[in-house]
Amino acid sequence: MLSNSPMNAKPVHESRVTLTQLMGPQDANMLGNVHGGIIMKLCDEAGGMAASKFARRPAVTVAVDSMAFHSPVHIGNLLTVQAEVTWTGRTSMETRVVVTAEDVLTGAVTHTNTAYFVYVALDENGRPTPVPPLLCETEAERESLARAEMRRQLRLQMRDHQ
Repeated sequence: MLSNSPMNAKPVHESRVTLTQLMGPQDANMLGNVHGGIIMKLCDEAGGMAASKFARRPAVTVAVDSMAFHSPVHIGNLLTVQAEVTWTGRTSMETRVVVTAEDVLTGAVTHTNTAYFVYVALDENGRPTPVPPLLCETEAERESLARAEMRRQLRLQMRDHQ
């Protein structure tokens, strides 16, 4: 079993996952735009895989920060969802999920949305279990970790006010 000692810290890159999927008519509404729910499902799958890959444990979703769509995804677009762990606690992990849509005929790539998901790692009995600490190797990763800690504080404040 992994402990939260610095010797067992894992770098961000060990969590990275990329899902790519062609969007078809079954994914879209009558205007030819892919349903937001389809994109949200793919985001949760990528984020969950990044968390599980990092912890080497099953991980379940416990929170999703707001998800705003900046531009539509159309039938025929190649949707790419990239996820990585940005923060770890004792048993929980935050993942950043970035979505882009590519028009394969023109090569134009559009940033569709970015979202943050929180997962908890589970042991063989389905109980929360410790995860390794996150090792930030670059300044960008350290900045991402600091912003993740701020989001965590906001989530805790919102939870306490509900």
